Amino acid sequence: MAVIAGNSSWMLISASLVLLMTPALALFYGGMSSRRSVLNMMMMSFTSLGIVTIVYVLWGWSMSYGTQSIGGVFANPFEFFGLANAIVDAEGNYIEGATGYANVIDIGFQLTFAVISTAIISGAVASRVKIGSWVVFAALWSTLVYFPLAHMVWGGGLLGHAEGSIAARLFGVVDGEAAVSPIDFAGGTVVHISAGTAALVLALVIGRRQGFPTSNSRPHNLPLVMIGAALLWFGWFGFNGGSAFAADGLAGMAWINTTAAAAAAMMGWLLIEKLRDGYATSLGASSGIVAGLVAITPAAGDLAPVSSLILGFIGGVLACFGVGLKYVLNYDDSLDVVGVHLVAGLWGTIGLAFFAGDRGIFTGDVTEGFKLLGIQIIIALVSMVFAGVITLVIALAIKYTMGWRVTREEEFEGVDYSVHRETGYDFGGPGMRPGGVPAGNKSAAELGLNEARGDHHNTQHPRGDADAAASRKIEPKV
Repeated sequence: MAVIAGNSSWMLISASLVLLMTPALALFYGGMSSRRSVLNMMMMSFTSLGIVTIVYVLWGWSMSYGTQSIGGVFANPFEFFGLANAIVDAEGNYIEGATGYANVIDIGFQLTFAVISTAIISGAVASRVKIGSWVVFAALWSTLVYFPLAHMVWGGGLLGHAEGSIAARLFGVVDGEAAVSPIDFAGGTVVHISAGTAALVLALVIGRRQGFPTSNSRPHNLPLVMIGAALLWFGWFGFNGGSAFAADGLAGMAWINTTAAAAAAMMGWLLIEKLRDGYATSLGASSGIVAGLVAITPAAGDLAPVSSLILGFIGGVLACFGVGLKYVLNYDDSLDVVGVHLVAGLWGTIGLAFFAGDRGIFTGDVTEGFKLLGIQIIIALVSMVFAGVITLVIALAIKYTMGWRVTREEEFEGVDYSVHRETGYDFGGPGMRPGGVPAGNKSAAELGLNEARGDHHNTQHPRGDADAAASRKIEPKV
């Protein structure tokens, strides 16, 4: 194997950066949640890291990138089961990967994508879900949704550019590939559209938190949210830059486009907040950054930096409005996974057709640009439908077997203490329950402290203290 040391180093660094994104997401979601569910929220990210890693090693790589494709939807899970024959050849030499580095490095890189994609979904069901049910869901969802989509888009399946793909059937084949190839550089469909769709389905199946939407409070720790957003931005350089699969100019272009889109989206979100609400918030800045990162993910290697600014800015604006859909449609997407990941993911996947260099409607050949727009819409919709239907089946199966929700009492008391027997913050000293309730006394729910302390909350652009208090029919604190 001809090893290119720089490529090997870059891909190992990229894999590590993407792995960092899951703990970063735990911080981001943990800060947005109630102080009585911060540990549970973070545990959902960490358990995703645990269970998805296990199933990826066993059959995830084989289902995603195996050579024995089944209908262009997924590959044979037993071809490389347990990574057998995927790391070394018969002579004991490391198998070569994409561009001068060992295949085992690529396996690690792709594993981290599966982990973060699954963890993203957890934000939609904060404060009300059994941790065991979540772990089972994470294993099933990664197996039945993520791995097939990875194969369909990146593994030579139906949504890619191979001869048997939808694009090839629609526009013909040139030199063994679709004449009009869809673009998903780093996971607009595979990661964000699928996770955002799954989040919507879970929110609908599991139902709303007690008191939603009338009982509101701010995220309990905004500095934690901002630290999480910063670490996500840092990790995203591996997410997008690593998707160049080499330490080259394309990786550099992905880096600058990632930064440009995130910065522009943050400013777009803050502008809408200022014009609409009269103030720009740290939560808005953090959410805008993530929205921009999501929007540029499918396009990071195919746009010019100025186009990335435009794509990111629009993505931030759309996501800022998108997080309000849960109030219009009355579903409880606790931490705005749908508004950020689904909305910005759809925009990035479809919107790139306007700016994709010589293939873009505004930047290249108009006819080819509209063909690209058509195939981008198709892969986005197919990804949504596929993820939505399979997620619905999984969610209903768990609902009617294990059950999804903690009890009403446990939800009122706070899932940190009721499920994990831990609290994120020790304000009362030894022998105290969360919220300063002495151990052995009535629970927070029995004492009716739940609504007065604002455990059930709207994490997105909460109203001022007086308005929030009025919505709970209590007097604002002085």
